[in-house]
Amino acid sequence: MAASLRLGRQGILFGLRFAKLKKNPGLHIRFRTMSGSSFNRHISLLLWMARSQAVVAQWVTGLPARGAAPVKVEMPALSPTMEEGNIVKWLKKEGDAVAAGDALCEIETDKAVVTLESSDDGVLAKILMEEGSRAVRLGTLIALMVEEGEDWKTVEIPPPVAATQATPAPAAPTAPPPHPPRAASTGPLRLSPAARHILDTHGLDPQLATPTGHRGIITKEDALNLLKKFPDSKTTPVTAAPVAAAPSPVATPAAAPLPPGSRPMYPPQSIPGKPGAPGTFTEVPASNVRRVIAQRLTQSKTTIPHAYATIDCDLGAVMQLRKEMAKAEIKVSVNDFIIKAAAATLRELPEVNVTWSGEGPQALNSISISIAVATPKGLITPIITNAADKGVQEISANAKALAQKARNGKLLPHEYQGGSFSISNLGMFGISEFSAVINPPQACILAVGTSRAVLHLTEETGALSTQQLMTVTLSSDGRLVDDELASRFLDKFRANLERPQRMTLN
Repeated sequence: MAASLRLGRQGILFGLRFAKLKKNPGLHIRFRTMSGSSFNRHISLLLWMARSQAVVAQWVTGLPARGAAPVKVEMPALSPTMEEGNIVKWLKKEGDAVAAGDALCEIETDKAVVTLESSDDGVLAKILMEEGSRAVRLGTLIALMVEEGEDWKTVEIPPPVAATQATPAPAAPTAPPPHPPRAASTGPLRLSPAARHILDTHGLDPQLATPTGHRGIITKEDALNLLKKFPDSKTTPVTAAPVAAAPSPVATPAAAPLPPGSRPMYPPQSIPGKPGAPGTFTEVPASNVRRVIAQRLTQSKTTIPHAYATIDCDLGAVMQLRKEMAKAEIKVSVNDFIIKAAAATLRELPEVNVTWSGEGPQALNSISISIAVATPKGLITPIITNAADKGVQEISANAKALAQKARNGKLLPHEYQGGSFSISNLGMFGISEFSAVINPPQACILAVGTSRAVLHLTEETGALSTQQLMTVTLSSDGRLVDDELASRFLDKFRANLERPQRMTLN
């Protein structure tokens, strides 16, 4: 029995040495002198162990056999402003062979739906973020691949990391922090907007505040004084409607009806199955595009000093030229002439063709114009590059193609990033005049209204004539374009638009 155990132990050691030798041929194995039958038994055991090195390691060390090493596929940055994305659709299934350049999935960025291509050859082993996953942060692991020839079913799945989860996992139930006792209600509360925001943000009960404002209004100072009394309050807003909870054995008395003419402090959230009740609302999830629009508009209005200048332009010459081009079956829009006039003016005044960076102004070497396109997901601004070097007909073709791609969510990053100037035209909706918000880091945006017929008195003859006037408003970044420069820009823009022969048409 002892001889058998000793023989088994020696065989195992030979197997492990053989495995090391397979990895490193430079190693040497010393064989003890033994009889022929013992040697044959050792060799048989050695060959059996060499067939499954993982089984030997599991037997000797008690560790589980390792699977195939994964190739990680992470959420990439598909646009310069992208911070998170949504998984729209997987174009490969688990077990499918993947070549470098193959489309893996479709990802909704902050601007469009972009196809993610594989950078490696292999097999798609595991999809970690299913279709419909929303708000997946950059760098989050979304899938695993293995190299060709490896068993994809045994891929090693890395342990989850809390920072890379698309949706935070629900926290373990813990004892809720002690909240200040609720004061008895003595009637309908009246809060100022600032006080309401402070109390909502810190989860404080408005009943605890001592109103000092006119006619019992809780002011901002009252809310701040309450916050000083309870500084440990968490920044968790008070929810409008309670989540489903276990029924309490004690019946809760119904709230007293509000006096006529007053409104509830918080609008109740609509209950599933009973939508449309008076005074309720429904949560609408925001798309990535809508979230980025909200962030950039807020950034623009809070960090950019907007200045506005308005001028009227006569479109008579443009209208006449469009009719002549239509006879030659060349169809262009008034907006195409506006884009061309803006690009030509930027060439004449290169000091307007600048953007703002953290260090200061940056002059651009090329002239690119962004055009605002309304899509179901929000306003997208594709870019017509080198617009000053293109004729009106070429600008028209580019604008139509970019607008269609924007509505289909198929814009590429270089087609909506860059430039110093934007144009937003609401004339087709009958808007006569408006001002637009600058798209950072650009310097200007031109808001274009509709054209209108106006009677004009000719000074030479004293006769009345009809003009087709269009009002445009330039919103400019006061740090880059001052009022004098903005006025010169509009004056030259009007001159170019009213005499389109000055611009290259083809």
